[in-house]
Amino acid sequence: MKRLSVIVPVYNEEKMVPRTSAVISKILEKAKIDYEILFVNDGSKDMSWPAIAKECENNPKVRGICFSRNFGKEAAMFAGLECVRGECAVIIDCDLQHPPEKIVEMYRLWEAGYEVVEGVKSDRGKESLFHRILAKLFYKIISRITKIDMENASDFKLMDRKVIDVLNAMPERNVFFRALSSWVGFKSTQVSFKVHEREEGVSKWSAWALIKYAFSNIVSFTAAPMQIVTVMGTGFFFMAVILGIQSLVYKFMGRALEGFTTVIMIELLLGSIMMISMGIIGFYISKMYEELKGRPRYIIVQKLNEQCEE
Repeated sequence: MKRLSVIVPVYNEEKMVPRTSAVISKILEKAKIDYEILFVNDGSKDMSWPAIAKECENNPKVRGICFSRNFGKEAAMFAGLECVRGECAVIIDCDLQHPPEKIVEMYRLWEAGYEVVEGVKSDRGKESLFHRILAKLFYKIISRITKIDMENASDFKLMDRKVIDVLNAMPERNVFFRALSSWVGFKSTQVSFKVHEREEGVSKWSAWALIKYAFSNIVSFTAAPMQIVTVMGTGFFFMAVILGIQSLVYKFMGRALEGFTTVIMIELLLGSIMMISMGIIGFYISKMYEELKGRPRYIIVQKLNEQCEE
């Protein structure tokens, strides 16, 4: 039987590691699916790594990777993809908000010939109104930019080995897994799921962290914000032409001083737009700088149970 690899990014989830390991193992063993579980410790500050080490001792099918520091969830997912040995792999959150029982359904669809099985949220669970609005706005923007429907997308997905190899071969350092795994194509289908409530702990995502995550991923995946700067510049050029004509007309009519407030408002607005534009351009330049340096996405300091090649 072909092996399924389960990749579990971990950040400060010491209480959930044993629970997640036990639940996934039980489900896959009951379904008679050969598997491995790969926990990727993303620089946790609690006792997550000792908890992973204990699971590796108790179950030879559990493996562990430990980063030297926190590199982010995207890095943890790609580290898992580069180290798994299964013919297919699924990524699932350690908090079990992604329902692990859906893994079996995904695996059966993969056996039927699908190469990517997307987990699509039918319900986002209990989120604050502000969180829902931010998430909806972000996915509307990224869907419009990428021409890929991502409004209910998630990192919860199963991929065939050929898809994993394509993603691993991509040299870019700043990656947006959720969009990139859809962009590569392949024969795909969807599985809907409802987001479960967290059994332990609290969400690691604050509103500010979500905003930074959204902007960073949009910039890393597309140059559309640069085009927005161009569109704004073009719009203000036509506005400047209209205001210029208006100013000349007022001058010849002897009413030039009446437009003073308008001039101040326009200058303030243009100054703000220019600063925002420079900030966007600077962000792209910083991303280019990071790519040119060629630093690794992550640094692994320890591996447990049947180490994989780096």
